[in-house]
Amino acid sequence: MPILIAPDARILVQGMTGKAGSFYTRLAMEYGPGETGGYVAGVTPGKGNTTHLGLPVFDTVAEAQTETAPTASIIMAPAPVAAAAMLEAIEAAIPTVVCVTERVPVLDMVRVRDALRGSETALVGPNSQGILVPGARKIGVMSTADASPGGIGIAARSASLTSEVVAQLSAAGLGQSTTVGIGGDPIHGIGFAECLAFFRDDPDTQAVVLIGELGGVQEEEAADFLAAETYGKPVIALLVGRHAPEDRRMGHAGTVSVLGSGSIAQKTALLESTGVRIAATPDDVARALGS
Repeated sequence: MPILIAPDARILVQGMTGKAGSFYTRLAMEYGPGETGGYVAGVTPGKGNTTHLGLPVFDTVAEAQTETAPTASIIMAPAPVAAAAMLEAIEAAIPTVVCVTERVPVLDMVRVRDALRGSETALVGPNSQGILVPGARKIGVMSTADASPGGIGIAARSASLTSEVVAQLSAAGLGQSTTVGIGGDPIHGIGFAECLAFFRDDPDTQAVVLIGELGGVQEEEAADFLAAETYGKPVIALLVGRHAPEDRRMGHAGTVSVLGSGSIAQKTALLESTGVRIAATPDDVARALGS
């Protein structure tokens, strides 16, 4: 059973009619089951009562909710309006919302985070590569070239490293249950701790891989979660950025280590203290799972 996406998920695309939205929606439709891959509609303000990629397009999420009853949404709207799209999906109580948009203003995400409190929505992203259930369902822009079905759950801050780890795991005969890109921004939706809880409760996931990086508190929160209970499944962590200079952002907006806070050394020590196996490189992840 995949996490965050039900096998019968009905997926909405906010921003489907744009160039990127059209491209990635078509790929996801081709990857998933049936004629539409589980996708049921799109939302683009001003383009309601039209069709695109064979799906109906609505002006608002509320209209799409009434007509097509989506259970998940992916947001491919430009950064200046991405928060408004997230808020619209949260207000419509869509259970799973994935936002792949990069460079969403931090103040906008503060408002989104406030709206998430007490809501029925699990937000993945922004700046996320999405969610992939190998061989079954894709919501986002994640590569499917090397993915294979299996029992390894993956939660990652980095899209490129995810692709490398997935390739290494599949080559070793270790398929994946669900891969989740939590996003690389400092303020976002669900993090490592929430993903660990989802994977713990998933009977089809036998082990979990966390792909982290310097900065932020995701790895520290994962360590707190694991320290508070007996997890019962192996957890492997690949943490990158150990040689990055302090006080400088490296790539993602969330990758900044200030005065040692959020450093790889700190994250590694905390995770190791809870029994997490640390992989030094992507090549070591499969070996760590076998140890």
